Amino acid sequence: MSAPVFLAEGGALGALAPGDVYVLDGAEGRHAGVVQRRGPGERIDVVDGAGTRLCCVVDVVEDGEVRLRVDDVVVEPAPDVVVTLVQALAKGDRDELAVEAAVEVGVDAVVPWQADRSVVVWRGPRAAKSRAKWVATVRSAVKQARRACLPPVAEPLTSKQLAARTRDVVAGGGAVVVLHEEARTPLADVVLPSGGDAAPELLVVVGPEGGIGDAELAALADAGAVAARLGPHVLRTSTAGPVAVALLSQRLGRWA
Repeated sequence: MSAPVFLAEGGALGALAPGDVYVLDGAEGRHAGVVQRRGPGERIDVVDGAGTRLCCVVDVVEDGEVRLRVDDVVVEPAPDVVVTLVQALAKGDRDELAVEAAVEVGVDAVVPWQADRSVVVWRGPRAAKSRAKWVATVRSAVKQARRACLPPVAEPLTSKQLAARTRDVVAGGGAVVVLHEEARTPLADVVLPSGGDAAPELLVVVGPEGGIGDAELAALADAGAVAARLGPHVLRTSTAGPVAVALLSQRLGRWA
């Protein structure tokens, strides 16, 4: 069984080497030592969210701090293509469910989208609070999936801003795929960007419960996006993104 993962609260881990000592403290140290009651001899991993993983063994647990012996330091390579989920805001926490599952299957970044048909609206103090919930969801999913990279959660985009972002991504050698039930192109046939000196971005755009409006779809297509369908069935907004990310990850060779 793989070792549980804890997130370093700050500071780079790359300077550490096998045989060094690392002290896991703060909220993560309390969670490991007090809540989970990790004890001497147990194996745990500490990650910095940027791809560095410390493979450790617990030496001492005391006062909410866990003293660890570093056995190995693993640095995961950056992705050749950055896969970003653009998830429309949805009611009933379905957007958070989509984000959680997408992070577990390997998405690299998350962008909230205030689509025209989104029932939920992020405005004022609610916007900051709702985005904070997405950030917390991402952290939890990273630990669940034992990942070393922590996908960032961007500020929410309007449809106009998403069209501009689409234009920039395509101009930079990336691609934007809009999942749409009436699209003729299967996701399996979409041309994907290839890695280079600067990793291109692949945006996966998922609409809200009411679907993506015709004007939104047209604006995204004009900016260079490609509409694609997942298959013969219509998936919920909480399901479509993670399924698409999984299929695209397979095509990109991430699961080889």
